[in-house]
Amino acid sequence: MQKRYSFPLVLGLLALITGFINHETPDSQKEKWVSLFDGKSTKGWHSYGKSTAGSAWKAQDGTLHLDPSNKKGWQIEGGGDLVTNEEFENFHLQLEWKIAPNGNSGIIFLIHEDTAKYSHTWMTGLEMQVLDNDGHADGKIKKHRAGDLYDLISANPETVKAPGEWNMAEIILHDGHLTYKLNGVSVVQTTLWNDAWKQLVAGSKFKSMPGYGTYRKGRIALQDHGDAVWYRNIRIRKL
Repeated sequence: MQKRYSFPLVLGLLALITGFINHETPDSQKEKWVSLFDGKSTKGWHSYGKSTAGSAWKAQDGTLHLDPSNKKGWQIEGGGDLVTNEEFENFHLQLEWKIAPNGNSGIIFLIHEDTAKYSHTWMTGLEMQVLDNDGHADGKIKKHRAGDLYDLISANPETVKAPGEWNMAEIILHDGHLTYKLNGVSVVQTTLWNDAWKQLVAGSKFKSMPGYGTYRKGRIALQDHGDAVWYRNIRIRKL
């Protein structure tokens, strides 16, 4: 008797065969999402160059909030950039952020924490800009707007929401290929560490910083730029 196969079964077999041909990794074998923020403490984080998180970084209502009450210069007393205890190489980072009116912050990654050589996170790490485009002076500077690869590549299109509204940010880095997504839309794509990347850095404000954008593994930071900012639902998947 001739066997008859249901249409869904045939589709399933085709998908399985295609997966083998494309060498796809089943979801069960992929690295799982790991939360970087438990919603109630700064566990897993510390201020850059310190052993613990500064007191201006507060875990409140499921968010990591930078309280700007005690501003000191362009940063905050008891603040500083908040960095992960762990370093990451190939990864997919997701988090939500909202900024106060006129505010400035950033998500910085591939940070090499050696304060004897690098006094700030941005001397080595790359940044996704977090900004009130209309209220902060940086919004008038090309490549300094929300979603930009700071001072290197402008976000295109611009998908940022108004101050006080939550934005979903994603940073995907795999074998030097970098993608930024903001609110579900790809806004920046580039390749790190090749000749084109070196030329890009040479034409930026980071040209005098020999360590900038050279490390292939490092910490992730939430920037203290002296303004109120909130982060939540911070998670990462290693690639």
